[in-house]
Amino acid sequence: MRVQRTQRLAEIRRHLRTFRIVGLLGARQVGKTTLARDVAAAFGGTTTFFDLESPEDVARLREPELALRHLRGLVVLDEIQRRPDLFPVLRVLADRRPLPARFLVLGSASPELLRQSSETLAGRIGYVELGGFDCEEISAIRWDRLWARGGFPPSFVARSEAVSLEWRRALIRDFLERDLPSFGFRAAPEMMRRFWGMLAHWHGQVWNSSEFARAFGVADTTVRRHLDQLVSTFALRVLRPWHENLGKRQVKSPRVYIADSGILHALLGVARSDELLSHPKVGASWEGFVLEQIVRRLRAHPEECFFWRTHSGAELDLLVVRGRRRFGFEIKRTNAPRVTPSMRSAMADLRLDSLRVVHAGGHSFPMDRHIRAVAFGDLLREVRSLD
Repeated sequence: MRVQRTQRLAEIRRHLRTFRIVGLLGARQVGKTTLARDVAAAFGGTTTFFDLESPEDVARLREPELALRHLRGLVVLDEIQRRPDLFPVLRVLADRRPLPARFLVLGSASPELLRQSSETLAGRIGYVELGGFDCEEISAIRWDRLWARGGFPPSFVARSEAVSLEWRRALIRDFLERDLPSFGFRAAPEMMRRFWGMLAHWHGQVWNSSEFARAFGVADTTVRRHLDQLVSTFALRVLRPWHENLGKRQVKSPRVYIADSGILHALLGVARSDELLSHPKVGASWEGFVLEQIVRRLRAHPEECFFWRTHSGAELDLLVVRGRRRFGFEIKRTNAPRVTPSMRSAMADLRLDSLRVVHAGGHSFPMDRHIRAVAFGDLLREVRSLD
């Protein structure tokens, strides 16, 4: 885990040299505060830390401009979404010349949700997104644990599966009862719990707002708003559909995934690893887990990631578009993948540079021209070659 932590530290330090303010964003409990303290320790100058969930620190910021104006070095503001009134103050302080302090702000919401920062700090702030543990950070023999428990550090390192599950259930409860209301979301926690649970059973499928609206007896716009709220707080990953003029009818609704596999399993009521392997959603869970590893290893932006599906049945689990290059990924919970007509259609219609079929077996091998079977154990090396 040390190598990956060093890389993240270096990324944040590069951003601090480039931007006057750096936003470190990610779901709660993924380790933002720990990483920020590592950044502060390596900063080499004066650092000041504010935890905006601490009544004492909130009191220190009762007059924010007076409290922050005379600080030097690095100023860290944790859980910045709780004090949106600080953004205009940060804009004024970041425009000073010479600049006496840089700011590292930690948030549990996307830049789109932190609307004040995107509006008042344009050109002054750079973002770094932090996820939980991934395959680069752990030993190869612990990948099954990562899949089963997810990437939240306390869940992954828990002394037993039962303790891990209890921690994830508590996180879900706190997220629904405390975190979402703190962002101003007004839906009742029990309703959002049902909605999130239904999404877990929908994991890996094409979003259908009308079906969700009927199930909850509300308007389509209401369930779409709930979906956006979970996406903006890093609880969901949404893949946009890729469509172009191919002379074929193509699906134009997004595909939804619970972002963390451990949270998915808690929502599904999967308590142990052996239960997961016999669960009806094991294939969809595996697909979402592998997809997350690919996207994070490629450091792919949401604007680069798509899925593709036609009404005639051809589909591709993940399409990554970078400039003129197009990389395709199919994810199969099998140890004997084979080339299918759907893969050939994706290669031809999407003009893919390559297609990798990620599978659960132990060997990687060529399957056809520009189509390669990739064992999950070889995934990081294969994806690294695309950088």
